[in-house]
Amino acid sequence: MKKTSATQSVQDYLKHIYELTEDGSSATTGALAQRLNVKPASVTGMLRKLAGEDPPLVEYRKHQGVVLTAAGRRAALEVIRHHRLLEAWLVQSLGYSWDEVHEEAERLEHVISEEFERRIDAALGYPTRDPHGELIPAADLSMPEDESLPLSALRPGRAAVVLRVLARDLNLLRHLDSLGLTPGAQIEVIDYSPFDNNLTIRVEGKTHVLGLSITTKIFVRFDG
Repeated sequence: MKKTSATQSVQDYLKHIYELTEDGSSATTGALAQRLNVKPASVTGMLRKLAGEDPPLVEYRKHQGVVLTAAGRRAALEVIRHHRLLEAWLVQSLGYSWDEVHEEAERLEHVISEEFERRIDAALGYPTRDPHGELIPAADLSMPEDESLPLSALRPGRAAVVLRVLARDLNLLRHLDSLGLTPGAQIEVIDYSPFDNNLTIRVEGKTHVLGLSITTKIFVRFDG
């Protein structure tokens, strides 16, 4: 794999643009400013710089947002691969919990070598998902297809398996852990309230009522 020469700041921008545009939309300056905790003017300056690289890393039009080019997507997927492999390594080899790994991986993702990346991958048995169930980009920087759907889309009578959890809020991760709502958990939807979109689910023999703030962050596949 060719190692990117992008700086840490550039890698951070590309990673966040990727995450904000996974659904096919463009990333706005405001959304990036909030994610990166910088002023919108700084975001605009960086986006112009990224658009001016050879090859360009983004396509940027003022007031229309930004998307990654093919080169920008590869650079983003490289740092995302580092991050998710590191999270898996920290949990499986060093005993970190899933709510402790994000910040550690954020610091390490920019500095590990490609050889270190390969050795982690091999030592872990070539994992396809990180501790939160997020897909890990392949060594060729392709992203496996994600066939999961949000828990909020399920209705009574359906059973499912948790595939991934989209949550960076440490308190939320700890709460989900206490409910048993972690990747691999088998759940059954037993009731749905159309007035507030709450789902009543059963997991590990226990019943829980969940609102959209949780059900939109848990992604599942149908079980049977």
